[in-house]
Amino acid sequence: MTGIPVSNVRTFALLGHSGSGKTTLTDAIALKLGLNDRLGSVANGSSISDTNDEEKTRKISIFSNPFMGNYKIGDKEYRIVFVDTPGAPDFYGQVRGAIRASDFAVIAIDASSGIEAGTIRAWQACKSHNLSTIAFVITGLDKENTDFMGTVSAIREAFGGSCCPVTAPVGGKVVNILDAETLPEELSEIHTFLSESAAETSEELMEKYFNDGSLSAADIRAGLLAGIAEGSTNPIYCVKALQDDGVDEFLSSICRLLPGPGSRKFSDKDGNVIAPDPAAPFVAQVWRTAIDTFVGQLSYIRVLSGTITPGMAVQNNTTGSKETVSSLLQVFGRKQVPVENAGPGEIVAIPKFKDVHTGDTLCAAGVSAVMPDIDYPQPVMLMSVHAKTQTDEDKLGTAMKRLSDSDPTLQFVKDEETKEIVMKGLGDVHIDVAVALMKLQSNVSVELTVPKVAYRETVTGRGEGHYKHKKQTGGHGQFGEVYLRIMPKTDDSEEWFVDSTVGGSIPGNFMPAVQKGVNEGLLKGAVAGYPVQGVKVEVYDGSFHPVDSSEVAFKIAASRAFREAMSQAKPSLLEPIMTVRVSIPDSYMGAITGDLNHRRGRVLGMEMDDGMQTVTAEVPMAELFQYPAQLRSLTGGRGSFEMELARYDVVPSNLAQKIAAARQDELKMEDE
Repeated sequence: MTGIPVSNVRTFALLGHSGSGKTTLTDAIALKLGLNDRLGSVANGSSISDTNDEEKTRKISIFSNPFMGNYKIGDKEYRIVFVDTPGAPDFYGQVRGAIRASDFAVIAIDASSGIEAGTIRAWQACKSHNLSTIAFVITGLDKENTDFMGTVSAIREAFGGSCCPVTAPVGGKVVNILDAETLPEELSEIHTFLSESAAETSEELMEKYFNDGSLSAADIRAGLLAGIAEGSTNPIYCVKALQDDGVDEFLSSICRLLPGPGSRKFSDKDGNVIAPDPAAPFVAQVWRTAIDTFVGQLSYIRVLSGTITPGMAVQNNTTGSKETVSSLLQVFGRKQVPVENAGPGEIVAIPKFKDVHTGDTLCAAGVSAVMPDIDYPQPVMLMSVHAKTQTDEDKLGTAMKRLSDSDPTLQFVKDEETKEIVMKGLGDVHIDVAVALMKLQSNVSVELTVPKVAYRETVTGRGEGHYKHKKQTGGHGQFGEVYLRIMPKTDDSEEWFVDSTVGGSIPGNFMPAVQKGVNEGLLKGAVAGYPVQGVKVEVYDGSFHPVDSSEVAFKIAASRAFREAMSQAKPSLLEPIMTVRVSIPDSYMGAITGDLNHRRGRVLGMEMDDGMQTVTAEVPMAELFQYPAQLRSLTGGRGSFEMELARYDVVPSNLAQKIAAARQDELKMEDE
């Protein structure tokens, strides 16, 4: 903690839409904190935050990067800890981790763009993850046709009248309004905003405001402190980062107004609050895992309680393993600076842990706390992964594990039905970056293809099947005869397999073999050889031989009888139907609903949520593999969506014929 008290630590996440100026502001703050000797630039690839080759090439942030430095106000020193996060929805998982590691959030808004989808997504993420203290910072005021008060009005309209400016451009220079003696006429209403917000925090201030019509600077500051602490007031700042204007005012006000550790209550899974006391037993949570080319795995932790030092033994309460802290690193840009200790509110990286993953809880020996898991968004983009060479195939498992360990929103699944390895991510850019990282980290080259759809089959009518298995081999023969019928299974039917035989036509000891034969038949349907579901099978007759009958014979007879019955019961092909929720600005509603209809989707409803339209629809999975890229194209990157499996439904007959023909060709190639 370098002698700085916990009360002087400020830990926050810097959030916002892609291109809202977060990284540019990060470079300006880093320069103020002495982390860099010059102002970095996203445009020329010298940013202290975007150091990965993919980030430089794409000119977007991909990873959440923490920074930590000291900032002095007079003779008082503060510890500024903040995380620059990606704005692109493909890397939204990084935002979730940064929110978990922070005490409050600052949402950046470009004055030339206004409130965008990423702005609203950041606000919703904070609210849904119990981060109530939120500030705003307006960037881009050095661009043409920008309006500070217009942006303030847009913020207040979108997020409520509790949002009020604390710094503002006055005479071409950003000033702290609370310290300003006078304001120009066009900014005079800001004092009204501040007075109203401060007055609402206590009855005493409300009475003063009604009696005097305004509040003093001291009363406003006191009211703002109370309102910000309880999350009812949201301060608005403005900066011109490239001109070094407003950055000091922003940092100074954050130190004076925004809360330190303890304002946000961190509780373990049992509801026990973790106190931010440097003398208490150590508790921390891993909020991000990174793979460094030289040192291997880096585990970024947010210290919640106690103090951690190099050489310290800790226990991983999530996995039950024990670890030793080899060293503590402060990472900014490509620099890794060793630190002697870290206390509540601080973020440090620890290398070379053996069994530690994102979300794990690290504690001192004897502490039983386990923090809640980090809630990550579910994947929406699926691609099948194929190694280019045998050498790549041999290393593919290691490459996939490294990626999934460092990014919980990236998943690799072996589909047992299609026999494919499916990579799941949050968008096409997310997938592309993952492929590039495979090559960089593990020297593995892969090709991507559209995954095969895991179709199913069912029946829409009734059918009967019969098969007599009779074979003589010289000794004991094989004999088993089965009559059965198949029909759709109704919701109120508890059993799917029914034995209706009478008179011992099939002895009871052979009925399990009959059921095994039916189960075998369920693996390959009559339409295209896909698994069968939603059927009821009734065995109603059969015959046996006292010597030659066997379990194998009845299993074969049942399987063949099932195949015949299904072919007569109006078999149908089923496809997975996804429930899709698309969040977009209202102006894109027509384009999105039209596109969903074109994808054989069925719109279920629309609702307004925090200034965004949310369209809920049901769409076949086969139509969604390229949807993330199409949605970005239709909305200029302002839309996002999530999906989950709703059910399986019948494929239209014209498509079913094409799918069945392609499947038969595929099965024929497999047999060859």
